[in-house]
Parts: sequence; structure tokens; C-alpha cells
Amino acid sequence: MNYISDILFWISNGLLVPVVVLLILLFIRALVLLVGFFGQYVTAHRTSAVLTRELDSLSPDNVGGLAGRLPEKADTLVVKYIRRLLEARGNPALAHRMLSDFEVDADKDLSVSRTLSKLGPMLGLMGTLIPMGPALVGLSTGDISSMAYNMQVAFATTVVGLFSSAVGFITQQAKQRWYHRDLSALEQVAELIGSCNLEK
Repeated sequence: MNYISDILFWISNGLLVPVVVLLILLFIRALVLLVGFFGQYVTAHRTSAVLTRELDSLSPDNVGGLAGRLPEKADTLVVKYIRRLLEARGNPALAHRMLSDFEVDADKDLSVSRTLSKLGPMLGLMGTLIPMGPALVGLSTGDISSMAYNMQVAFATTVVGLFSSAVGFITQQAKQRWYHRDLSALEQVAELIGSCNLEK
């Protein structure tokens, strides 16, 4: 039994370095995501104001000129797909596929946030529990400096993991709201285009 416990102890200690490296990479990715998120938020906010105004007055009669009234420099996913929907007028099957493609692209953009929100607590917990074993050994042998060092590693990994998870969770929630609203706008445009084609 002691032999099995020793093997588990060695495996656990051997995982500490990979866990710490992954947490550092996760922290860097969270910072990059956070910086990009602020730029995306500003663009989405501006585009949403224009889009809401246009959609409120949109009808089958004026849907054809929607592309010219959209912001030209807006690089948001919803504007790209509205332009593609307008180019695919008269092809309901292609319009349906574009709505599905939009959902796939939106899910792809959410994948980083989702990964951070799930991996952050996992790696943080592993980084907390692994040094606790050597810390308890140091406590039992009276090696206070070793115990203090291992406890410092344990707390630091917890904080980094929770920070990465918090960034992932907040950005995921915000982006999900954006994409739900954008999908509703795309469906409205697709329905108006479809009704316009039926009238013809």
C-alpha cells in the first residue's frame, strides 16, 4: 500500500510543473481575450445602435437597400452576414445555411471564453492541492520554510485559475447576449427577404 501511495505522490508532484505552465498560458490568454473584448464591445455597441434603428423601420419594400445603410467599417459578424443574406436574395436554402453558419462562427468565438471558464478552476484546484502534500510533510518535519513556499504556490495557482475563469465567464455571458440579439436580427432580415421574394 505504501508503494502505491508513493507512486501517486510522485505522479502528483510531477504534474505540478505542467499545471503551473498551463496556468501561466491560461492567464496570458485571458489578458489577450480581455483586451480584445473591450474593442469588440465598443464596435458591437456602435453597430447595435445603427442596426436597431434600421431594423425598427425595415420592411419588404426597403430591405434591398439595407446594405448601403449599414456602417461600412463595421467588422462585426452580424454585419458580414446581413450583407451575405442580401447578396443571396432569391435563394432561401442558402439563407437558411447562412443562419446556421452564423451560429457556428458565433460558437467558435465563444470557445475561448468557454475553455477559460472551465479549465481555470480545474487547473487552479490542481495547483492548489498538489503543493499541499509537500506542505504537510514540511509541517510534520518542522521545515516551516518549505511549508510556506508550497502554500504560496498553492494560493497563487488558485488566484490565477480563478482570474482566468472569471474573465472567461464574463466574456462568455456578454458575447452570448450579443449573438442571440444578432441572430434575431438576421432572422428578421431573412424573413423580410423571403416575403419580398414571395411578393415577386
